[in-house]
This record gives sequence, structure tokens and C-alpha cells, in this order.
Amino acid sequence: MTGQPIYGDGRGAVTELAFARAARIEPHTNPNTSWFIVIEGGGWVGVGDERTRIAAGEAALWPADIPHAAWTEHSEMRAIVVEFGGADDADVLGLIEGRARELLPGETDPTARAEGTFTGPGTRPPHDPTAGEPA
Repeated sequence: MTGQPIYGDGRGAVTELAFARAARIEPHTNPNTSWFIVIEGGGWVGVGDERTRIAAGEAALWPADIPHAAWTEHSEMRAIVVEFGGADDADVLGLIEGRARELLPGETDPTARAEGTFTGPGTRPPHDPTAGEPA
């Protein structure tokens, strides 16, 4: 399994994980609440004593201080992990205060549009649909 940090600051972190066949994150706990979001392939996820299959387009909540794990058997899996700073939003309540306002006639939106491109499919072999796990 490999991981690539995407973003992180005092509020939390976003990481991409790539699981090869028979890869795993061993059961562990974390003081932060996290979402495990599968974006490609599939495998298994565990939360506490519960184990279930997970596939692209599905997500699992990993609550703070509860043992959790993820693994593959016969297929590969890519996931995004969104980890929040703390068990809930108590640490950030009141930090971001504000309100939206309507643009006046002739005003333009002051936010800049982001530009970017996808990097492509990479060099991984194609998924084997007969492997028995979600594709």
C-alpha cells in the first residue's frame, strides 16, 4: 500500500491511498474522526467489530478512538481519507464566521477559478473482474 498526502493543516488532512492486491491497513485507533472514501476498485473495511465489503463510490466513517482497518484480497483499491482535527467539530466552532452576500448588478465574482488536469491512468494493470471483489 502507498499513500500520498494531498493537503493538511491544523483542521485536518486529506490523503490518497493506493492498495495493491493483498494490501492492508492494520487495525488501529486515531483520536480524529475520518472518512474512508473509495474512488476506484474495492476491498474490505472494518470499524470496531464490524467488517464489510466496500467499493468505488462508497465511504466508511471511522469514528475517533474506535479501531478501524482497510484491506484488499484479490483486487486493487484507491481511496481518499479525509481526517478531521479532533473527534468532532468542537475545536473549530466559531473559527469561521461570516455570511454570504448577493452580488450587486455589474459586480463580478471575486473568487478565482481553479485550473488543473488529471494525471492519467498510470501504469497499473487493468482490474480483473473475476477476482471476486467489487470493481
